[in-house]
Amino acid sequence: MSSHSDIRRATVPGLTARKGGEPIVALTSYHAHTAAIVDKYADFILVGDSLGMVMHGMESTVGVPLDLMIMHGKAVVRGTRRALIVVDMPFGTYEESPAAAFRNAARVMKETQCGAVKIEGGARMAETVRFLTERGIPVMAHIGLTPQSSHVMGGFRTQGRDEADWPLHEADAKAVAEAGAFAVVLEGMVEPLAARITGQIGIPTIGIGASATCDGQILVLEDMLGLNPRPPKFVRVYGRLGAAIEQAVSDYATDVRQRAFPGEDQVYR
Repeated sequence: MSSHSDIRRATVPGLTARKGGEPIVALTSYHAHTAAIVDKYADFILVGDSLGMVMHGMESTVGVPLDLMIMHGKAVVRGTRRALIVVDMPFGTYEESPAAAFRNAARVMKETQCGAVKIEGGARMAETVRFLTERGIPVMAHIGLTPQSSHVMGGFRTQGRDEADWPLHEADAKAVAEAGAFAVVLEGMVEPLAARITGQIGIPTIGIGASATCDGQILVLEDMLGLNPRPPKFVRVYGRLGAAIEQAVSDYATDVRQRAFPGEDQVYR
């Protein structure tokens, strides 16, 4: 029996059962090599539509096409063995109707072999969440600051600063939980509100810029590795890979120009 035959992927029920227990670890990944590293430590990996900005230089996530998500989703699944893989549904692929959302989500799951999809929106998307989950597609919800709606929201603004808005966010969380979402991302949300929501619903809350009161945390991998020159304020940068890569490229360029590339004299002898 091969050694990796005993490795089993994390499951949706297993993740949901972590509510109120050991914090859930999550990161984004967009390609096989980084996914293989993250896979050793993360409970789930999100193939986020943030890849449009991080990998492809887009100004927002709105322009990300479904085919691009599928391509990156396939790469992440191929590079992993144990983490649950969740793929973002990009803008315009699920809002029209529950039936349209199902067609696109089914395609994502069949072509990538991921374990779940994620959609943005609270109460307004509850019908779609229910439609998908009743037909066998696990859904992670996403409320608070929803990047696909940034144009309507007036940019990337922290949610819940005005306590009068809290009931709307609480209603969003309850709606997606009751509709069958197995977890919900809380993004860009003040700590007291995130804590209230975490205590009010029976599914795990995954925070990104929403404090440690959530049941788990997720960050964009490139942000925490120091590859983003202007990471969000809430991100703790754990590495300085941007500077390390630049130094390595500079050293390589110098060696090539000086015809001093190490080992070159040993090639094809």
